Amino acid sequence: MKNTVIFDMDGVIVDTEPLHKKAYYQHFNELNIEVDAELFSKFTGKSTRNVYQMIQDIFGIETNVEELIQRKRTIFYGLFDSDPALRLLDGVQVLIHELHSANFQLILASSAAKSTIDRVFKRFNLFPYFSHLVSGEDFPESKPNPAIFIEAQRLSGNEKSNCIIIEDSTNGIQAANAAGIFCVGYKSEHSKNQSYETADLVINHFDELKVEELQMI
Repeated sequence: MKNTVIFDMDGVIVDTEPLHKKAYYQHFNELNIEVDAELFSKFTGKSTRNVYQMIQDIFGIETNVEELIQRKRTIFYGLFDSDPALRLLDGVQVLIHELHSANFQLILASSAAKSTIDRVFKRFNLFPYFSHLVSGEDFPESKPNPAIFIEAQRLSGNEKSNCIIIEDSTNGIQAANAAGIFCVGYKSEHSKNQSYETADLVINHFDELKVEELQMI
C-alpha cells in the first residue's frame, strides 16, 4: 500500500518557472549569450549548478560557476519578493492537506536550491506538512539522474513499492523511472515541451488524484 508521496516543487507545487526563466534570460543578456527555446527546454528539472555547467561548456564562459549561480539567484530573489501574483498551483494545496490528513508521508525532492525551497515553504506555510526537504544542490548531477529520488525514498524509511513521485518534467519523470518508483506525470497548463510517455499515470489537474486510489496503486 502506498503511504509516501514525493513531490517535485517547481511546476508541481508552485509555478516559479516564469520567474526563473526571466532571471536566467536577464543574466544571459548580461553574459552576452543567446539561448534559444530548444536549448532552454533542456534545462527544465536541472539544478542551477548543472545549468551553468552546461552554459560554460556550450558558450565557453570562464566565470566561476559559484559566481554565476549567485548572480542568477540575486536576480531571481528580487523577482520572487516583488511578485504578488505568485501562488500555489490549482488544487495542490487541497491534495497536500488531504494526503497529510490520511497519514501519508510527504517529502519534497526538488532541483531548487535550499534557499529557494525555504522561501517558497515560508511564503505558503508548507513546512508542517512535509517530513523531509531534499534539494538538488546536494547532488553533483541533476535529474534525470535518480540520486535525489533515491535519497528521498531512503529518508522515508519505506520501500520503493510504497512510494509515489509527482513530477512535471521529462527529466524528473526519467529520474523517477531510473529510481524504480511509481511516477505521476503532472501535465499542467504550464508544462511546455515535456514528454510524459514513461510516466505510470498522467494527470492534467490534481483533483484527478484521489487519496483512496493512490493508496491502492
